[in-house]
Amino acid sequence: MRDFTSDLRELSQRLAESHQYLHIDQTRARITELEIEVSRPDLWDDQNLAKQVNAEYSNLRGDLDAYMSMSSEIEDLEVLHELAREVDDATQESEIEAGIKKVAAALGVLEMRSLFTGEHDVNDVIVQINAKDGGVDAQDWAELLLRMYTRWAEQKGFDIEINDVSPGTEAGIMSAEFTIKGRYAYGFMTSERGTHRLVRISPFDNQGRRQTSFASVQVWPMMDAPDLEVNESEIRMEVFRASGAGGQHVNKTSSAVRLIHEPTGAVASSQEERSQLQNREKALTRLKAMIVAKIEEEHQAEKDRIAGKPAQVGWGSQIRSYVLQPYQMVKDIRTEVESGNVASVLDGDLDSFMEGFLRWRRSQAE
Repeated sequence: MRDFTSDLRELSQRLAESHQYLHIDQTRARITELEIEVSRPDLWDDQNLAKQVNAEYSNLRGDLDAYMSMSSEIEDLEVLHELAREVDDATQESEIEAGIKKVAAALGVLEMRSLFTGEHDVNDVIVQINAKDGGVDAQDWAELLLRMYTRWAEQKGFDIEINDVSPGTEAGIMSAEFTIKGRYAYGFMTSERGTHRLVRISPFDNQGRRQTSFASVQVWPMMDAPDLEVNESEIRMEVFRASGAGGQHVNKTSSAVRLIHEPTGAVASSQEERSQLQNREKALTRLKAMIVAKIEEEHQAEKDRIAGKPAQVGWGSQIRSYVLQPYQMVKDIRTEVESGNVASVLDGDLDSFMEGFLRWRRSQAE
């Protein structure tokens, strides 16, 4: 009978660590408070508050249930292992080994939580993609990135809303704005902020020459900003016809809205509603979130400057290269995480790059 003592000890150690980063003691106390809140008959008088309370309760309950389930499974495996060792029953080896692998995989998912150290990492995220240098190839590249993030969000079980897409001159898109909704969506997508470079044989070049093109990605956490006062005279509004779903309606009225905040240059759009007024309200909510995030970034940058911290890779910097010719490789310049399966990455397989960035970010803060 094989000895699994060291494997089970490692699982117990990892579970003990999860007790710390999941804040299990505080979670239990908070769940007790939230159970009182969710049972209040007047909770849904304020729908926004009700949604926040229920979402927090659901997330914390899920964390606690996952922790308790793994704790129970490890205890069961330890008992089974001890009994099997006493009678030298090798027939139990496969069951114990499978159980250890199952718990280890579940712990691996939870351990990602310890990497989300940013204040807003848990939030939904607003994402903007813009074609940069490279002409029509860059526009096609921007569309490929939009598809990549859409596939990634779907694989994560996140919801994605396309707020605005501006078509390219010949192919692809000039820009896109979308919102990804899911727990830690912003935390994951912080890894994507910056310039993405594509190297390939251009499908738009009759001579089949290699082309390098660039597209930029910017992300903001979706935050409630009800108290933020924005001077309406500083906001420029553009209206246009929606390009997404909506039947004939999208071809007949200019219901889509784009808001530009002149002092900061922040731009937010919405085209998912049929009413121009509703689209404006949604775009304004996103615009306020961007402004709040920008203010926080400026404050943090000033604190880092005073503290003498080196500037981190940020907006406008090349962060990742995707090479299709003369060889196949995707490589993150910051973390040196790489993959030779470019097709898989462009199909949304981004977890290794995102986890690599989160670990790199934590090391930079130490």
